[in-house]
Amino acid sequence: MKLVLTLLCRDSEDVVDAHLAFHLNAGVDFVIATDHRSADGTTAVLERYAREGHLHLIREESEEFRQSEWVTRMARLAATDFGADWIVNSDADEFWWPRGKGLKEVLTAIPVRYGVVNGLWRTFPPRPDDGRFFAERMVYRLAPTAPVNDPTTPWRPNTKVIHRADSRITVGVGNHTVRGTSLQPLRGWFPFEILHFPWRSYEQSDSKASAYGGRGFYHGTRLASDARDAGHLREHFESLVVDDEALERGLESGYVVEDTRVRDVLRLLAGTDAVAADLEHRRFAGPASGTEIPFAQPSVVEDAEYAVDVAVYTEAELVRAQRHLDDVERRLSTLEHGLLSRASRAVRRIVRRGGGS
Repeated sequence: MKLVLTLLCRDSEDVVDAHLAFHLNAGVDFVIATDHRSADGTTAVLERYAREGHLHLIREESEEFRQSEWVTRMARLAATDFGADWIVNSDADEFWWPRGKGLKEVLTAIPVRYGVVNGLWRTFPPRPDDGRFFAERMVYRLAPTAPVNDPTTPWRPNTKVIHRADSRITVGVGNHTVRGTSLQPLRGWFPFEILHFPWRSYEQSDSKASAYGGRGFYHGTRLASDARDAGHLREHFESLVVDDEALERGLESGYVVEDTRVRDVLRLLAGTDAVAADLEHRRFAGPASGTEIPFAQPSVVEDAEYAVDVAVYTEAELVRAQRHLDDVERRLSTLEHGLLSRASRAVRRIVRRGGGS
């Protein structure tokens, strides 16, 4: 099996090296990356992996952000030019964690008739920035039992897809869906957790909100962009930060749980007890180093807890679907009212003309 990861990123210097090292040591064989106008050290990191033969780099200088189009192009290239069997479409702030002994081991277990499976987002909110590497600070994630149905929250649960290679495939906005393919989805099973670190520091959030603005497809990016336009980004970001007092309340309520998996793996790949904060001294083991990431089959208790998390996500999806249906119903009602009003006016005009003849 050949597993190819596609990566669309911009100004992700603080996380992209860790992202690539993690996945190339987790079973990914090759990466196709699109660098969208990065102005920090992101391009240099991608070029290094390209020189080492692990990555094919595409540069995009368009001011317009065409996320679905660019990811679709990479997914099709993976199928036609790079011999992929399975494709992961990822962002730089995501770490795909298999609920088994490895990415490929989980994918091998999927029956041939199915070609699309889901991963469940597991979001880590920002912690106070004390100068340490993001993975050293951000070791607490939101539990799905936290209030998630509020349409204004940036923490709403979601899923993304891994799919078999198909040269005709179209990847939907945000990598949440695929279309234009005969691949059958395997529904109701979420064999991957996507450990998600969207907001790592104020500087990074400012860069992200500035780069994508209202074009950001992730709801949290749109909220940050609106706050930036209104001159309140600092206040918005600070409202997302989980300080020590909020952390204690979250742990007690069950809204927050400790999760050190990304930190521990990156420490393993760095060969240190703590990953260096500065890029100059941060080094991760390459895919040929023989370093083995200790993924493990979940226990029965862990599977039961995960089933509860998936159920909460499913309930949230039902709430969203109901909101969507309510919105469609309101629009149809408005349209129907408008059509009846126009028809009534037309009848009155006909009657008036008839009465005057």
